[in-house]
Amino acid sequence: MSNLLDLSTALFLRVNDVARTSTWLHAPATAYAKYGLVVFAELMLVASWRRRSASDRVLAAAVWAGLGTLLAVAVNQPVAALVAEARPYAAHPSVLVLVDRTTDWSFPSDHSVMAGAAAVGLLLVSKRLGTLAAVAALLMAATRVYVGAHYPHDVVAGLLLGGAVAGLGWVLLRKPLTWAVHSVRALPVIDRVLAPAAQEA
Repeated sequence: MSNLLDLSTALFLRVNDVARTSTWLHAPATAYAKYGLVVFAELMLVASWRRRSASDRVLAAAVWAGLGTLLAVAVNQPVAALVAEARPYAAHPSVLVLVDRTTDWSFPSDHSVMAGAAAVGLLLVSKRLGTLAAVAALLMAATRVYVGAHYPHDVVAGLLLGGAVAGLGWVLLRKPLTWAVHSVRALPVIDRVLAPAAQEA
């Protein structure tokens, strides 16, 4: 384990050296590292809208993409507190940091947990949107390291944890979620807005 952590630290410092010389990339990388969460929110909204007339199970998966992401971020909080790993700039004060320094824990990365969960959740709904989300998740993980906010092992663990929560949660909750979607669709007005395509006149 210590060898992996040493390798991750060495890779972080290498990436940080690259960041020092690639000033042209600072603005877009910083913007995405800070506000890229909006991309995942938009993808989930698109997935929900496109699947509003799909089967109960598919629409439930679209709903779960959002709920699973929130759950993954919540699960990450006690995990991060238990590990209590300081941010890389706390251990290496001289590194370049392109975002605001925070005192919260570094492992696993919240942003990567969110991105990993969103990618897996969207793959359950749409292969195309899920693939876009997966690429966006990898980019989020990379930029979080580039801006000096996390070690590589922080973001890898975050992607894996988020994806695991979203995937396992769907396996455990897909039946009650599908039933809930079916029940909500039967409500007045909603039955017209979210009517399955097979039931439309």
